[in-house]
Amino acid sequence: MTAIQDIPVRTITGEETTLAAYDGQVLLIVNVASKCGLTPQYEGLEKLHEQYRDQGFSVLGFPANDFAGQEPGTDEEIAEFCTSTFNVQFPMFSKIAVTGAEKHPLYQQLTAAMAQAEGDKETHRARLEGYGLPAGQDPEVLWNFEKFLVSRSGEVVGRYAPSLTPDDARLTGAVEREVAK
Repeated sequence: MTAIQDIPVRTITGEETTLAAYDGQVLLIVNVASKCGLTPQYEGLEKLHEQYRDQGFSVLGFPANDFAGQEPGTDEEIAEFCTSTFNVQFPMFSKIAVTGAEKHPLYQQLTAAMAQAEGDKETHRARLEGYGLPAGQDPEVLWNFEKFLVSRSGEVVGRYAPSLTPDDARLTGAVEREVAK
């Protein structure tokens, strides 16, 4: 299994890199989308990033168009939307697939490391299915804005359902514990 830090990724502006650039930091990796009912979570993610970044914490956003076409834009359009609508300052990466046959190696690693998300995923899944939308099944990502918490050493230490908001005490408490280590 490849270390998460060694997996190649591309920034939203097109630079090839790896997450080694964030070595020693606590990371919250989130698959994001700009046309989702959960899109307002960008605001809470930015607040979380701002609150803890001086303690070695970063939110990392990975746009994905895997769920109901809710991220149709180009990387440039996504970057513009995030900046102009939510003043996102946390690092954003190029659009990737987080489910299915084209799933990016980062998400292969994340979902293999932690198969279950904390939070009320069954209610969220039922709501999606009520709208006729096919939700992901464990260990796959359920929907946009699923969150993975990665320790300073690169270990996945938490996974949070899409409906669990960035200000939820379960998430903020876990971030606080990790940055204190």
